[in-house]
Amino acid sequence: MTDHLALYRKYRPQSFAEVRNQDHIIKVLEGAIAKKAIPHALLFSGTRGTGKTTLARIFAKAIGTSTIDLYEIDAASNRGIDDIRELREAVHTVPYESKYKVYIIDEVHMLTKEAFNALLKTLEEPPAHVVFILATTEEEKLLDTILSRCQIFRFRSPARDILTEVVIAVAKKEGFKLSPEAADLIAIAADGSFRDALGITEKVILASGDTIGNNDEVAEIIGAPKQAIISSLLDAFHTGDSALALSAIAEATVTHVEIKLFIRLLLDHVRAVMLLRNQGNDDTISGQFGVDMQKKLKIFAKSPTTSLNSHLLLRLISVADQTAKSPLPYLPLEIMAMEMTENKTS
Repeated sequence: MTDHLALYRKYRPQSFAEVRNQDHIIKVLEGAIAKKAIPHALLFSGTRGTGKTTLARIFAKAIGTSTIDLYEIDAASNRGIDDIRELREAVHTVPYESKYKVYIIDEVHMLTKEAFNALLKTLEEPPAHVVFILATTEEEKLLDTILSRCQIFRFRSPARDILTEVVIAVAKKEGFKLSPEAADLIAIAADGSFRDALGITEKVILASGDTIGNNDEVAEIIGAPKQAIISSLLDAFHTGDSALALSAIAEATVTHVEIKLFIRLLLDHVRAVMLLRNQGNDDTISGQFGVDMQKKLKIFAKSPTTSLNSHLLLRLISVADQTAKSPLPYLPLEIMAMEMTENKTS
């Protein structure tokens, strides 16, 4: 019996050509290899799940470093001065069979101050056979002296449409069909992370009773609101129906919808109305919503009296911030809904 391999590991890119959304970095790395000008210290900076460690491994392989000469260190659990001292001693030994020894130090911002200072000494005068690749999600925590000794590469978070394409393609390879709306919902929930997108996709495949995943099925699995709840709340804001607004929010509460994702989806829909109204271009929402929802959003955009506007967007952004501090997670949304709909019903 073979061990189960998580989708994000199973479909991890193995070459520069397979990496998505980081062309600005790959172009430089390929140029450095072609010109035999390999930097001895690189910093990969970006949010979680954008492929920093994956690209570090690909680069190591591209410069001829074999597995035996590749070292990965998790700074979160090896963050002390003694760990870095051991590294400083080890770097001076020559590679076993490669031209370069590559050290990938993940979450490097987690190192202690003393460990940082010890690492700095190694970065100042690294042996010719050593390449350091530092990876971090919090570049601002690194010392300027560390940054000044590295070539810095800032990773872009993948756009929503790219994540949607990826999860549809991976699901298909797994014999599973995701509807475009379901894939888009996964992309939103992944919040700019390839790893999270594939993790959610795997959860959906495992939980589904068949080989097809639609929007509401995915919503139930990941804690998102079903489309009917979103639709009802949008109708409530549009018409000023406070009872309908509170009813939709209550249904979300009862069905254990994750409040942060709920607010984010509301923001996404209201933003689409605002863009449709001001740009007048249907491409604004193409591929992001189902056919029925697209029709509804277009109707809202053409209405001169709708409350689905920039003011509501600003209120929702404020609610998102208040939710994190509220002892009752749904309370800020309920208060905002009542304020936005009061005195508007006939």
